[in-house]
Amino acid sequence: MPFPLSASRPRWEIFCQVVDNFGDIGVCWRLAADLARRGCGSVRLWVDDWAALRRICPGANAVDEALGGSLQGVELRHWTSAFVPLVPGEIVVEAFACELPPAQLEAMAALRPAPVWINLEYLSAEAWVAGCHGMASPHPRLPLVKRFFFPGFDAGGGGLLREADLLARRDAWRVRPEGRAAWLAARGIDGGPDALRVSLFAYEQPDLPALCEAWAGGDREVLVLVPESRVLGDVCRALGRQRLRAGDRVQRGALVTQVLPFTDQAGYDALLWACDLNFVRGEDSFVRAQWAARPFVWQIYLQADAAHHDKLEAFLARYLQGLPVAEADALARFWRAWNGCAPDRASPAAAWPAFAAALPALDLHARRWCDVQAALPDLATALDTFCSHTAHAAR
Repeated sequence: MPFPLSASRPRWEIFCQVVDNFGDIGVCWRLAADLARRGCGSVRLWVDDWAALRRICPGANAVDEALGGSLQGVELRHWTSAFVPLVPGEIVVEAFACELPPAQLEAMAALRPAPVWINLEYLSAEAWVAGCHGMASPHPRLPLVKRFFFPGFDAGGGGLLREADLLARRDAWRVRPEGRAAWLAARGIDGGPDALRVSLFAYEQPDLPALCEAWAGGDREVLVLVPESRVLGDVCRALGRQRLRAGDRVQRGALVTQVLPFTDQAGYDALLWACDLNFVRGEDSFVRAQWAARPFVWQIYLQADAAHHDKLEAFLARYLQGLPVAEADALARFWRAWNGCAPDRASPAAAWPAFAAALPALDLHARRWCDVQAALPDLATALDTFCSHTAHAAR
């Protein structure tokens, strides 16, 4: 169905503020670039943390922070306290409960027809999401209506971020003759042929030292690749180091730990593809780990009153379906221990042996889960369709 608000395609305007370190901007940049790549219209992305954008997307270094500029078909703009609105797009997206500047709302209200206004929510597997997806909320003063859009894991939600060629690129990367070996060698990463390759991207994790001891004392080499992130301080404690920097490599028993520099999004995807087990956090890396189709461990973002525990359990309830009981129990126990919410207060180190034994079955399960999710509409497509239908209904 063609979008009715312009002769070609609509103009999108996406607003994003940093909440979860770089994760929120990471999701918004992926979405903006994907919308532009798919030809869904012109896209303008406002971000409040220009330095965070540059770390995730090095190409932004060539864009003037004060004047903005174009990158991969996306117009980038710095959202500052001195915000002055441009002519709003036909679709305005406020991401992750950020509040649009009053001047932006006034500019939107002056347009006829009014823009389609979307509140893009955080990803959740909770059952109530389907009932709230697409709900309308009129502005109390202005002639504007906000609609809530929830990413999700079934047909009742808005899908997951997935570029059209992502899985094909992943598979082509994996079957190349040089493949993973060349990628690891180019980064000076040297592990034995039977090593368990683990990526560790996490928030602070006080239980990490004990888990590292379990890895160090095991029978199988564990090669842990740690991109620079908030967990690096705990890695230092685990290895008895005052400081670790990108390029450092430390071996202790069967555990080999190597610190990697913070990478752009394409580089992080390759890291996930190269590993046998991925520890991820928040939302962006959580979704990318699912597209990597490898076993993973999710560290959920902490929320007040332990609300994140409900979100964790909701995803586990979905993700564990189809797994044999023993493997499902091993995964659930380890994830809960990693997130500090195990009913028996088990530590990750205590839960590790059963989880490690389950990895072959979890690998097959991760591939099946990825295939099921890939059969659903992706987030950019679902959002474009929803906005088009909303605009038609409002005419």
